[in-house]
Amino acid sequence: MPKRTDINKIVIIGSGPIVIGQAAEFDYAGSQACLSLREEGYEVILVNSNPATIMTDDEIADKVYLEPLTVPSLKKILNKEHPDAILPTLGGQTGLNLAVELSKDGILDKLNIELLGTSLKTINQAEDREQFKDLMEELHQPIPASKTVYDLETGIKFAHQIEYPVIIRPAYTLGGTGGGIAHNDDEMTTILNRGLTMSPSTECLVEKSIAGYKEIEFEVMRDHHGSSIIVTGMENFDPVGVHTGDSIVFAPTQTLSDKEYQRLRDASLTIVNALKIEGGCNVQLAQDPYSENYDVIEVNPRVSRSSALASKATGYPIAKIAAKIAVGLNLDEIVNPITQTTFAMFEPALDYVVAKIPRFAFDKFTNADRKLRTQMKATGEVMAIGSNIEESLLKAVQSLELDKQAQVDLIPDYTKKLSMGDLLEKIKTPTDYRLFELFAAIGKGATIQQINRSTQIDMYFLSKLENIIKMQQKLSDGLLSADLVLDARKLGFNNTMINAVRPVTDQELTKLDKMEDQHLVYKMVDTCAAEFESTTPYYYSTVGNENESKALGNSIVVIGAGPIRIGQGVEFDYATVHCVKAIQAAGYNAIIINNNPETVSTDFSISDKLYFEPLDIDSVMNVINLENPIGVIVEFGGQTAINLTEALTQHGVSILGTSLHGIEQTEDRHEFEDLLINQNIEHPKGNTATTAPEAQEIANNLGFPVLVRPSFVLGGKGMAVVHDEDELNEYLTPALKASHGEPLLIDQYIHGTECEVDILSDGQDVFVPGIMEHLEGSGIHSGDSIAMYPPQHLSDETKDKIVSIATKIGKQVHAVGMMNIQFIAANDTVYVIEVNPRASRTVPFMSKITKMHLAQLATQLILGKSLTDLGLTPGLYPEPTKVYVKAPVFSFAKLPGAPTALSPEMKSTGEDIGSGDTLQAAMHNALFDSYHINTNDLHGIVLISEFDANDDHVASKLKSAGFEVQAYKQHMNWPEDIAFVLSSEDETANEKQLVAKALSHQVPVFTAQDTVLGIFQPQLIK
Repeated sequence: MPKRTDINKIVIIGSGPIVIGQAAEFDYAGSQACLSLREEGYEVILVNSNPATIMTDDEIADKVYLEPLTVPSLKKILNKEHPDAILPTLGGQTGLNLAVELSKDGILDKLNIELLGTSLKTINQAEDREQFKDLMEELHQPIPASKTVYDLETGIKFAHQIEYPVIIRPAYTLGGTGGGIAHNDDEMTTILNRGLTMSPSTECLVEKSIAGYKEIEFEVMRDHHGSSIIVTGMENFDPVGVHTGDSIVFAPTQTLSDKEYQRLRDASLTIVNALKIEGGCNVQLAQDPYSENYDVIEVNPRVSRSSALASKATGYPIAKIAAKIAVGLNLDEIVNPITQTTFAMFEPALDYVVAKIPRFAFDKFTNADRKLRTQMKATGEVMAIGSNIEESLLKAVQSLELDKQAQVDLIPDYTKKLSMGDLLEKIKTPTDYRLFELFAAIGKGATIQQINRSTQIDMYFLSKLENIIKMQQKLSDGLLSADLVLDARKLGFNNTMINAVRPVTDQELTKLDKMEDQHLVYKMVDTCAAEFESTTPYYYSTVGNENESKALGNSIVVIGAGPIRIGQGVEFDYATVHCVKAIQAAGYNAIIINNNPETVSTDFSISDKLYFEPLDIDSVMNVINLENPIGVIVEFGGQTAINLTEALTQHGVSILGTSLHGIEQTEDRHEFEDLLINQNIEHPKGNTATTAPEAQEIANNLGFPVLVRPSFVLGGKGMAVVHDEDELNEYLTPALKASHGEPLLIDQYIHGTECEVDILSDGQDVFVPGIMEHLEGSGIHSGDSIAMYPPQHLSDETKDKIVSIATKIGKQVHAVGMMNIQFIAANDTVYVIEVNPRASRTVPFMSKITKMHLAQLATQLILGKSLTDLGLTPGLYPEPTKVYVKAPVFSFAKLPGAPTALSPEMKSTGEDIGSGDTLQAAMHNALFDSYHINTNDLHGIVLISEFDANDDHVASKLKSAGFEVQAYKQHMNWPEDIAFVLSSEDETANEKQLVAKALSHQVPVFTAQDTVLGIFQPQLIK
C-alpha cells in the first residue's frame, strides 16, 4: 500500500548512552530511520540523551530533544509536541521498554498516539518469556523445556525437575543482562537472584541448557501485507552458551546442510509472520549438530546489533527500509538504494564471506572475569570481508588493535609455555583470547577432533583454522615462491604476517606478487552477487583478476577509528562523518577506510567511496596506492589514525592538517616538555623510563604520589596514580611488558581542578569554542569525569590563562584543524597535563552546545581556510547563559571483577548530556541516564565502605544532605530503602562485595568522593 497520509509527526525514541549490549549500532539504525522518514516527507522528533552520536545532530531530525530517557521526560515532550505516532523499534531495548511503559501509563491513549512498526501485543509476545513460549507451542516450533519464574524457590524447583545445567534469561533486558548458565543450586541462587532484580518485570525464564548446539541468526524483513524476506543468515563460530554479541560470527551461514538451512529459514519466517512484525527483526535458533532437531532461542522484535552487522555485510539498509515499512510502504514498493533498479523485496545474495570478531575491554581490565557466557561483555566489534572464511577471519584479526604480537603471529607468547594438554583444557572455557589459543593448540599438533571434543566448535570451522596454521608453517619452512605467497594472500596473510614467520622485505614481496592473472584487487559489495548493476561505492580487498574499484581522482582519504572500545567510542564516528561532509562541500571526493560495522561512517551512502578494511599500514597503503589521493586526514580517527601517521609519512603520503612533526611535539614526552619550557608554560615535572630502576629513581626524585602511564595510548590505558614504592613496583612489571619498548611517563601528581579545551587552529591563530571544567579533581580520567560547561568555579583570570596557554601551544606546533588540551588549575597556577593532536571525545558535546559543527570547521581549516575565512575570532567564544553537563556512563554490571574505582585509566563506555538554567538543574537531567539517580527525590540510606565511613567529612556532608549513612559490613542484609552506594578506591574483599551487591540490585554506585559531594552538596566541592 502507499505510505500513510494520516500521520505527519513521528517521535523516534533513541537508545541513550552507549553501554555494553547497546552501542553504536542503534545510533546507526536511528540515524538511518530519521533520514528515511524525512525523505518521505514526515516531521521527525528525536528524543535521545547521548551527545556523542550523529543521531542527535541537528541535521538528522527536524527537532532533537537531548533529554533523559524516562517516562516523565517523554510525557512532557509528548504533551508539548502532540505527535501522531511513536517509532520505538530503533532505540534498542531502551526504546522498546519505554514504549511499553508509556502505553501502561496511558499517555499514548490519552493523546491518541500510535505505536508504529511493531504493536504492543507483538512486543509483549516476543519479550515476555511466557507469552513467547505459548506462541511457539501454538506454532509447533520447538523450544527448550522452560518455565517463567518470579522467585528463587520456583526456579530451583524447576531446575531440579529438568536437571542442570539451565540457562536463566531475564525478561526485558538488553545484552543478556543478569542472565547466565547455572550448573548447580549455588550458581542458580546467584544468577537467578541477580536476573530477577535486573528484569523490569521481576521475571526470568529458566530453560534447559542447549549449550553446544550451533547458534544461527536470521535477519528478517516483513511488511504490512505479510511479505517477508531473509536479509541474511549468520552463524556463530562459538556454539550456544556464548552470547551472540561476544561470539565470532560468519555470514552467510557456513555449516548447515541445505535441508537444515531451509528448515530454520522457514521457522524464522513462520515466527515473524505469527508475531505480525512490521520492519526488521532478529530470530535466533539453535541447531543440534548431531541430529535434525533444532530449538528456537528468542526473537528481538526490533533492529538489533545483528541488524547493523547484516546491513553492512549485505549492503541492504535494514533500518532505512524498516522505517519506510513502519509508515505503510511494502517491500515491493521500496527501491533498493544500492542497485537503484531492484526493489527491497529482492533477497540479498552474497558471493563472499563476512567475519565479525567482538572487541573486549579486557586489555584495560586485566582482572575482570574473561569467561564468555550468556551475558554480553564486548564493547564493540570489527567486520571483515573476504572470498573465503580464512581470508575474512584473518582480516578481522588484523582489525582488532589488540596485542600486536598475537595479531601478527596468531599464537600469543603466553601459550608457547603451555603443553598441548594444558591448551586442550584451557580452550574448554570460552574467553576473548580463545581464537588465539585454538591457533596455538593446532600449532602444537592438536587435531581438530581433539579440539572439537574440548570446545564443541564445528569441525568445519576448526579445519579453516588448521588451514591458516598450515600455511604459516609452509611460509616458515619452504622456499618462498610467487605461488606460495599467492596462496597465503588468498588466506588473508598480509605483508606483516608473512614477514613475522619469514623475514622478507616489502620490496621482495612486491616482486613475488607480480602474477599476471592473480593479485590484490577490490570487489564491490552490491547485495546481489553481481547479478544486477550496482551504483554502490563500497569495496573490500581480495585476490582476483579483475579490479572493480577505479581511482576516483580529486580525492581525500579519511582514516576511521576502528572498533568501539573504552577510550575510543562513537564520538570519532561523529567526527569522521562531519569531516566527510566538509570535504564534499569543498568539492573533493571523500574516501573512508574503516572496519566497524556498527557505525554511521561505514554506511555506503555517507562517503564517495567506502573501503571496509583493517586499519593497519598494509591495508591502508594498498588503498592509497590505488586511489592516489591528494592527502590523508588522520585527526578524526582517534589514536588509531594518529598512530598510523609516522608510517604513512615514511611511505610518502601527504598528511593533511597538523604535520607529523607537530604531532610528535605533543606525543613525544621529551619534545613536549621542551615545547612547554620554551613557552614558559607550567607543567607537572616528570621524566621517562624504560626500566624499573629508572622509574624508581625518577619517582623518588619527584616525590610520591606520582602519575605513571605508557606513551601513545588511548583512554588512559595503563595510567595510574601510585602513592609509594610498593605500589610503583606492583605497577611496573606488567606496564613495562605491555609497553613494547616505548617509554613510561612518570609525572609529579598535582591535586587541583581539571579542565580541558578543544581548539580550532589554522596554523597561525587559535579559536577556543569553550572551556570544560571537571567536577572530579585531577587523577580521574577526563572521560570518567562529569564535565560542566561553562566552567562553574574558575576565575576569569584562570580562564584567561587557559586560553593564552592553548593559543601558545596551537601556534608553536602549527596545529591545523583540531587539538585537545587538558589542564589542572591549582593555587592560582594553570598546569598543562596533556595534549591530544586530534579530535577528542568532547567534540560532539561542544558542537551541540555551541551550535557549531566543530569537526566540519576543523576540516575546512585542514583544507586551507583560515579562521578569518570561517568568521571565527581568535580567542574564547562567548559563554552561554545555560549550563550543560556531560556525565559518564559505566557498564560495570557486565564486567564482573573489573575495578570500579575511578582513576587515571578510563572506564566509562559512554556518556549523556543534561542542560538547565542552573548547575543543579543540568546535573539533575544528566544523572537520570548516567548514574540512574533522581537528584530531585533524594532520601534513604547511603551505604558507604568502612574506608569512607571513617572519613567524618564525607559522612557528615551526606547526613547534612538528608541521607541516613551506614557502613557496609560483609554479608549484612541488603537494605530496602537504599539511595546509592559510595565505594572507596580501596579494592578490598569487603569493597568488592559491596559493589557487586549494589550492581546486582541495580543501585547507583559512586566511586569518587568528589562526585558525590559535587552532586549532593554542590557548594562544598570547591
